[in-house]
Amino acid sequence: MRRDTRPEAAAPVSAPPARRRRTAVDPESDDPPLPDPAGVDPDVLLTLLARHGWCRRGRAEGRYSRWTPPDDREPGTSVLVPADRSFEDSADLLEEALGRLARSAVPSAQAILAALLVPGDEIHWRRDTPGVGGAVPWAAEQDLRAAATAMLVAAAKAGRSRAAYFGARFDSYAAEFLERVLVVAPGTGAGLLTAYTPAPDERPAATTLVRALEAMRDAVDFQRATGSPDGFDNGVPLGVSRELVGSVVRLVRGSEGVRIGFAWSPAAGVPQGFGARRLLLEFSPGDLPALEAAAGRLARIEPAVDVELTGAVVRLKRQQPGGSGAVRLRVLSGAEVDEVRVRLDEDAYRAAAEAHLAGVPVRLRGRLERKGGFRRLSEPAGLVPVELDAAERERMLKVLRASPAAED
Repeated sequence: MRRDTRPEAAAPVSAPPARRRRTAVDPESDDPPLPDPAGVDPDVLLTLLARHGWCRRGRAEGRYSRWTPPDDREPGTSVLVPADRSFEDSADLLEEALGRLARSAVPSAQAILAALLVPGDEIHWRRDTPGVGGAVPWAAEQDLRAAATAMLVAAAKAGRSRAAYFGARFDSYAAEFLERVLVVAPGTGAGLLTAYTPAPDERPAATTLVRALEAMRDAVDFQRATGSPDGFDNGVPLGVSRELVGSVVRLVRGSEGVRIGFAWSPAAGVPQGFGARRLLLEFSPGDLPALEAAAGRLARIEPAVDVELTGAVVRLKRQQPGGSGAVRLRVLSGAEVDEVRVRLDEDAYRAAAEAHLAGVPVRLRGRLERKGGFRRLSEPAGLVPVELDAAERERMLKVLRASPAAED
């Protein structure tokens, strides 16, 4: 009986000597990229193998552990992972393990490699849609991507603040967040989508999304059982919003059900207050009446907001030379929206026009109205031009060039 803690198969797998190591930035290979073995933490790889159902074989403890695919798929495939990087052959073993995962036809093998290449918290959407032979309509895939995008936008906003209805507030912040979200392996299956959000940086979006969806699931169950929508109101401090509810409605409508899974980045660790287990939440077409009613309710209960904002006048419009007119302001400070529209009386309109011609912003007070997504300012008062020094003027011009005004 062999007692060597390192099995014979631990020797590097023979391969053509001319084959170069593939990395995420290798432009000369058509093969999927491989993580750099030098940057792979064995603990992270072990966590991912266990998470995706790979089975540990042999002794529970030792310098190495052998793992085989779940459900005895590909009986001839196994990977040998060192316990840590302190052994002389750890780098060679990690390179061999990554190579075997790359050659494996087991779907989870590619998911493990993707998680190593793109560190972050994993969000997985599965949308069950009627189709033929595993295929689904093109529009169904578009709905999946659009709903997932809306969900991530709602999560980013709720991670920054809490509101029953955000409207246009925090749009810029959410757009910047989306630029750092990475989608892995599109086309891995109809009705499937996996994304990785930044971790540990900007993790409040992912943690808020988990708590908010759990609160929403409880609220739906409570309303279906009692008829009371209070669970949605109580979920607002946890991140439930009209936008988040709307994203789930779009996911569910036209499907036979959706599942949303979460797995924390093994490199960043489990966030405080959460368990290490993989989270899974499900919503079905039977939840739609409660969700649709909640979306309207959350939009109605969010109050208007009193603000004093500073903005650059980017558009003026009135029907005749005299009288009141409408003005569009590019918000520079004082509100969480990019632009607002406001109707001004004749004197205030003239002051806004003069500020526009002089290239200076204006400051005024008013109420951001819920109707229209917090893009309109009602009850305007105290409009005055704001003098800028050269540096402030340059900053204002940069903001205007970076974010041109939208057309009506």
